[in-house]
Amino acid sequence: MRFTGLTYRAHNPAWAFSPTSGAGAARLGGRFNPVGIEALSSSLSDTGAIAEYQQGFSHRPLPTTLCAYNVDCDDIVDLTAPDELNRHHIILADLASPWEMQYDEGRIPTTWEIAFRLIDEGVSGIIVPSFASNAPPQAKNLVLWDWSDKPPHQVILIDDNHYLPRNQSSWKDSI
Repeated sequence: MRFTGLTYRAHNPAWAFSPTSGAGAARLGGRFNPVGIEALSSSLSDTGAIAEYQQGFSHRPLPTTLCAYNVDCDDIVDLTAPDELNRHHIILADLASPWEMQYDEGRIPTTWEIAFRLIDEGVSGIIVPSFASNAPPQAKNLVLWDWSDKPPHQVILIDDNHYLPRNQSSWKDSI
């Protein structure tokens, strides 16, 4: 399917200079991206983005930079749709599996196996429910494995006034 619309992503302010990078995700891995695979994860709502960023720390909110993106991306699979789950032989429980625990136990997380399979099938990204404990009930995320600033997998940051920093120099200690 083709996804066209706005998405939102909350960033650590120190990394807001590179809002379309998936390098951090590749370095650390995530629910739907194995270590070494870049991913751009965003939410379909601003409240979903904040919930994702504050996971586990909603009682102590951290500074954040909220960005919005215009997305026009082909080859998306909506894993919130039961027919798509069935078509790809995925069950919701697999998406919700405790990927960090599986990884810590030396196993390949179930969600990474799903990601490998879908990437091999030419899927550029997925729409999934948010699994952040503090997320609104209907929160959804868009996770991209293939994106650029050009079609058919286009992601454009909305920063018309160039408010975001261009590099990390604004975070250097001036003393």
